[in-house]
Amino acid sequence: MNRPPEPNREIRGWVEKAEHDWRAAVHSMELAAEGLTDIVCYHCQQCAEKYLKALLIAAGHEFPKTHDLRLLLDKVEEEYDLGIGREQVIPLNRYLVEGRYPGDWELITVAEAEQAIEMAGGVRTVARALLHL
Repeated sequence: MNRPPEPNREIRGWVEKAEHDWRAAVHSMELAAEGLTDIVCYHCQQCAEKYLKALLIAAGHEFPKTHDLRLLLDKVEEEYDLGIGREQVIPLNRYLVEGRYPGDWELITVAEAEQAIEMAGGVRTVARALLHL
């Protein structure tokens, strides 16, 4: 009989994937001037999303099947005081689509990519502290 993974193992899995996105964003930032700002920002959104989901699992909650950081943040803030403003997280939402697909939107600037790194880094730092990593 298959049993669901233990919470610590499941949390570690989400953290590992979040860290992959973090490293991808940081390394891609080196090439941001060559046009990889979309990739940087996409991985920043993914990093924040996965850390928020890890926090929900740590609190004993199932997370909604969503990529929307606003919804995830609402749930996380029911359990944790993150100490960071929503304006430091929610703007990353736009990069889920804009970072992956062509569309009728303006190019993401290097300054925006730097800001996305800062935002994701803030979520990462707080989540890692709360998760005792």
